[in-house]
Amino acid sequence: MGLSQSCTENTMASLQQKLEDSSAFLIGAELVSTRGTLADPGPGRTIAYSRELAGCPAVDWVSITDNAGGNPMLAPLALGRPVRDGGREVVIHLSCKDFNRNGLESEAWQLASEGFHNLLVLTGDAAGRGIAGGAKPVFDIDSVGLLSLIGRMNAGLEVKRSGSRPPSRLEGTHFFPGCVVTNFKLHENEVVPQLLKLEKKIATGARWVVNQIGYDSRKISELAAWVRLRGLGHVPLIGNVYVLNPAVAKVFRRQVVPGIVVSDELAAQCERMEASPDKGRAYFLDLAARQVAIYRGLGYRGAYLGGVHAVADLERILEIERGFAPGDWKAFAREIRYSRPGEYFVYGEDPDTGLADPGRASAPVPSRSGRSHGAFSYRVSKVAHAVMFTPGRGLWNLGARLCERSRDPRQGPALMRAVEHASKVALFGCKDCGDCSLLDIAFLCPESSCAKNQRNGPCGGTRDGLCETGDFPCIWTLAYDRLKGAGREQQLLAHAPVLQDQGLRGTSSWANTWLGRDHLAKKPSP
Repeated sequence: MGLSQSCTENTMASLQQKLEDSSAFLIGAELVSTRGTLADPGPGRTIAYSRELAGCPAVDWVSITDNAGGNPMLAPLALGRPVRDGGREVVIHLSCKDFNRNGLESEAWQLASEGFHNLLVLTGDAAGRGIAGGAKPVFDIDSVGLLSLIGRMNAGLEVKRSGSRPPSRLEGTHFFPGCVVTNFKLHENEVVPQLLKLEKKIATGARWVVNQIGYDSRKISELAAWVRLRGLGHVPLIGNVYVLNPAVAKVFRRQVVPGIVVSDELAAQCERMEASPDKGRAYFLDLAARQVAIYRGLGYRGAYLGGVHAVADLERILEIERGFAPGDWKAFAREIRYSRPGEYFVYGEDPDTGLADPGRASAPVPSRSGRSHGAFSYRVSKVAHAVMFTPGRGLWNLGARLCERSRDPRQGPALMRAVEHASKVALFGCKDCGDCSLLDIAFLCPESSCAKNQRNGPCGGTRDGLCETGDFPCIWTLAYDRLKGAGREQQLLAHAPVLQDQGLRGTSSWANTWLGRDHLAKKPSP
């Protein structure tokens, strides 16, 4: 396809139309925002690059980040306007770290009003430093909850009105939401939960998927195989291609950026390239071009190019890729397999291609899975929950009657409330949220044990099973291990989506369950 033809098509079809109705391989470019006003030198350079991208016929869309790394930056809308006005499709990143659900809805209304319909929905990184130190993260809802909100807005959001007046329904929006997934993880109890959460994101409304940055073709092929075999092959996959350089490789190697890993082998290769006259520039552009070819060969619908700061480099990558023969990607796939020792794979390896073979069992590797953390506590908690909270059975009817007749039905009888609080604090570190998700996470508390209060599966930022914010296990890896010990690991996210009701904070979760006030009684429809 010539560049002039590509440019013509860009003005005729939206990103949604091209992903859903076309077999063309699309190219997206990432635009990372900066701190300051449009008049400052830093953002000025970013604006200049955005205008270059808007005029680049090889680019199908420009994707604009939202406070990347949790750091304060110019809002993506400010950069999106000149790109859109230049005739290019824009994808706005919308993350949950800086807004509660009301702020996210407000932001979405503004985007819809200004004609920005393509969204990349993210939970977001942990909050970074702002003025006077660290910022308080929000994480009122996560990516699954945000996708649920966007789905309701697309369907025509129902708004409750005061008094006895019936609710009104707003006009539906036309958002085309995508999501992110990473299976470039080390342990089974990280990889499988990420894939299960992807399925939940799609069920909740994600229409296209971008994978996280990674440099292992076997894992790339494994993601495509998982999506196909789970009946999700209709959802377009976009391959993430980040152009490395020696400095960035060192940052990725330290896992400073949540969810991104550079193996020892790849890090060593980057160090060798640093000694070359051009600091490895030609090598890294060629590596990116080979990754684009691999994604094309594996049936992905496009490539998402990041780490590029000049259109000339982007065009050079695409020029190199166009020069490859149709079957060259298979050799590249064998070369670009920078996994880590002991890394878990869902499927076995095809000995002929080096890629994932769903027909082969994966080789066993040392894993934390099977070491069921707190297995006894889990079993006891399950029995207690079944006795107390099975509708119509056990203590359900008695508990409901006691709470209904108490002086404060939101708290229940005083003695029972005291027992609830003391026992849950001792056993689970309860924070009295009033809308309990213990049942949803194998009796682990997201309020006390998860930095982001994740109730719909893990975020993508774990570091070898540890939380991105500290050296303690991600509760979702522990939950997976508990369920795997019971043969129920595939049911890890059977509960989602959970949208926690903050209005219940400080009240009795027991009473809220018995009287139908918590999320268990108000599950939103996908």
